[in-house]
Amino acid sequence: MNFKDNIKSLGERVANLKEQIQTEEATKNAFIMPFIQALGYDVFNPLEVVPEFVSDIGTKKGEKIDYAIFQNGNPTILIECKHWAQNLNLHDGQLLRYFHVSKAKFGLLTNGICYRFYTDLEVANKMDEKPFLEFNIDEVKDNQIDELRKFHKAFFDADSISNTASELKYTNELKQLLQQEFISPSPDFVKHFARQVYPNNISAKVLEQFTNLTKKSIQQYISELVTERLKTALKQEDEKTKEQEAIQSEQEKGEENKVNTTDEELEGFMIVKTILRQRINVSRVSYRDAQSYFAILLDDNNRRTICRLYLNGSKKYFVTLDDDRKEVRNQIDSLDDLFNYSELLFGIVEKYDS
Repeated sequence: MNFKDNIKSLGERVANLKEQIQTEEATKNAFIMPFIQALGYDVFNPLEVVPEFVSDIGTKKGEKIDYAIFQNGNPTILIECKHWAQNLNLHDGQLLRYFHVSKAKFGLLTNGICYRFYTDLEVANKMDEKPFLEFNIDEVKDNQIDELRKFHKAFFDADSISNTASELKYTNELKQLLQQEFISPSPDFVKHFARQVYPNNISAKVLEQFTNLTKKSIQQYISELVTERLKTALKQEDEKTKEQEAIQSEQEKGEENKVNTTDEELEGFMIVKTILRQRINVSRVSYRDAQSYFAILLDDNNRRTICRLYLNGSKKYFVTLDDDRKEVRNQIDSLDDLFNYSELLFGIVEKYDS
């Protein structure tokens, strides 16, 4: 199982088990330790993962952080854990204090569901107030998995992560601001656009009017953008389907050139028509001959196969298709045996018509 599959699998595990997890310790064992293992670290090797990591902080002695991941004898990632139901906004203080006195370059605050990665982009050796990477394990996106992969033991490079962390952090913050503005445009946001289309002063009344117009315009633009993307996707899918149908048609034509419809197959077709004449208009019954079998169809539709006849081998078979379109074979001694399957044939066409 590759890294992406491991993370997705862990997300499913969390979603299924979280209601049974009652304590912080259980959260660590069920969710966070498997996450550390998914990053390639041996949670049972004290040279790689140190639980209850102790570092004296000022006047506080013996205060512990839940895990420290070590490389080359130095801590690189400090991990503070909480119960899965706890709000992480209330628990970043201890991680911040440890980060300040530790050689670790990254801090991770998690409740086993939400994961927040911190570093010191703004002031050296002082943990930023906001994470540069944040995701929920039970709904993690592919681009977030790509960023998380950089923390895997096999790929870990502190300098490389730090170089991309700044862009990642500010991109995420800008996305959140845009989301907020799109939902509830601020006066400054509205004025920025209003001044470009409205020639007069922006009074309070005009601002109110343009707030509604801006919000409406954003919604329409996003809707049109999504619709256009869907049209493009459907067009590509349609072109792909036509291409596949053209290839299939050419293949069928090639097979038809090799097909030899025998008198025996045509006789079998007439018997099936005679049977079905009692229930339906026989003009609806047609056939398509293939190299290996002779197919009898309803309404000339491959998806409405009535039966198939295998008559060219040493043994003869009357074949129907089950609900999964798998063949159900019945050996026959002669074409007269087809009359024994009259009720079965009636049931097949009735099922299609229903």
